[in-house]
Amino acid sequence: MKASDLFVQCLEEEGIEYIFGVPGEENADFMMSLEKSEKITFILTRHEQGAAFMAEAYGRLTGNPAGCLGTLGPGATNLITGVADSNMDHAPMIVLTGQGASTRQHKESHQIMDVVHMFEPVTKWATTILHPDNIPEIVRKAVRIARTEKPGAVLIELPEDLAKQNTDLNPIIPRRFRRPVADDKILNKAFDRIMQAQRPIIIAGNGCIRKRASKQLRQFCEKTGIGVVSTFMAKGSVDMDANYCLYTIGLQSRDIITCAVDSADLVITLGYDMVEYHPRLWNPDGTKNVIHADFLPTEIDSNYHPEIEVIGDLAHTLWMLNQRLIDYLEEHSLTFNLQQQTSVRRDMTEELAAYKDDVSTNRVKPQKVLWDIRQFLDKDDILLSDVGAHKMWIARYYQCHSPNTCLIPNGFCSMGFALPGAFAAKIVFPDRKILAICGDAGFLMNVQEMETIRRFNSNIVVMVWEDNAYGLIAWKQENQFGRHTDLAFNNPDWQQLSSAFGWSYHPVKDSTDVTAALEHAFTTEGPSLIVVPIDYAENKKLTERLGNICCSI
Repeated sequence: MKASDLFVQCLEEEGIEYIFGVPGEENADFMMSLEKSEKITFILTRHEQGAAFMAEAYGRLTGNPAGCLGTLGPGATNLITGVADSNMDHAPMIVLTGQGASTRQHKESHQIMDVVHMFEPVTKWATTILHPDNIPEIVRKAVRIARTEKPGAVLIELPEDLAKQNTDLNPIIPRRFRRPVADDKILNKAFDRIMQAQRPIIIAGNGCIRKRASKQLRQFCEKTGIGVVSTFMAKGSVDMDANYCLYTIGLQSRDIITCAVDSADLVITLGYDMVEYHPRLWNPDGTKNVIHADFLPTEIDSNYHPEIEVIGDLAHTLWMLNQRLIDYLEEHSLTFNLQQQTSVRRDMTEELAAYKDDVSTNRVKPQKVLWDIRQFLDKDDILLSDVGAHKMWIARYYQCHSPNTCLIPNGFCSMGFALPGAFAAKIVFPDRKILAICGDAGFLMNVQEMETIRRFNSNIVVMVWEDNAYGLIAWKQENQFGRHTDLAFNNPDWQQLSSAFGWSYHPVKDSTDVTAALEHAFTTEGPSLIVVPIDYAENKKLTERLGNICCSI
């Protein structure tokens, strides 16, 4: 068969269901082969970056990679931001790029650039196909690497002349393997250390949103009562209504949650990546007693030097701790002092509800918007955050009941994620409400995907928080310098923009409009846009509030 046909068959064998992208002439043969597939759906997007963000959201929600596709040169460079975001947030992804013929890659030639070397820093593996007979091994290896902990992006480049060549090989049938597990002796040591602690606390990271890990974590906490602080990316690893849920940590300033971490005599980090919330912010002098449990050994850092590392499948590690706990409780009782954690949960719960009845006009407080959204959305509905000032508010004020119900980019932190990401989320979960929250800056970075979403008549809702500026940069400059540079801009007429793309439009004028706008948007067929005039005067107030946090105990 033709090499491009074999390439598609190998992707089918791996269970790839979706490829998002913008094709070019250099991957024309691949597209002809893909068109014949009955197992893979190709979704034509309006920009390669949007395609990469769609594939990222799909990978985060399913644990399975999707493909994102671009041609050589500018098509490949347009992909790279979304690919980097996926890789740093540990979402599996297969990146597919075309390339000029192998006969012209050694010299100056139209659109030729070294795509593989360009993608190496932002992928787990990047390679080019040098012979059609290599395709089965390369695809098998690529998908294995993308899925293996910690997941990430892999690039496969297919030159146009190789795509046309013939081969008589067949796909390699995938054989899945069980992840390695932690050693019994180190698990015993970790368990004994936990039982010796007086005030242990758990910091749950990105690895805890895997379904099996979340299930085992909840069982462990139900038995021990040990409080769980989630990073932005671990929201929902424990239910927000559980007494041991201490909500979210991750803002640069001291917060109520910090009181619980400060008072702990043992910090147990589970599936935690330092990129989520650097340990210098919660372990500034490096003296905290830490147990690190994760799929991989920790990064070396002077503020993060665990006394015990439990390396292996995280769900299995937690299961083994639960088995030991069952045996322990037959003869012993737990004597943890969790008073500080109880007071932190009480104080933070009050903080989350402080503005639930706010009736401000003209501009709506972020706290009020997020309270109404949380009351409106069901437990398994999905909120996607873009990057900007709104992300800080979502991180602190929007809590979750289930894993993967709030997607926040927090490694590479790229603006432009939420709009295309919401489209992919609706593909994965067509029966759930999908809400994206964007700033007016981030929304316009991939505004062209409004056409893609309308073309597929996707029933998603995008909410824009309008402040006519790069609000997060202004916030940070004010904190550091007491003022900010010129960061203001003008916005389009939102109603005309919505109409031009065939979206329905639901404006919010004051605090009492938020719930009604959500109801109208989610009961209207097709995509909807809600625009909220947001009161970012609250940014400075929050900074002052966080700078003066006093612990209850």
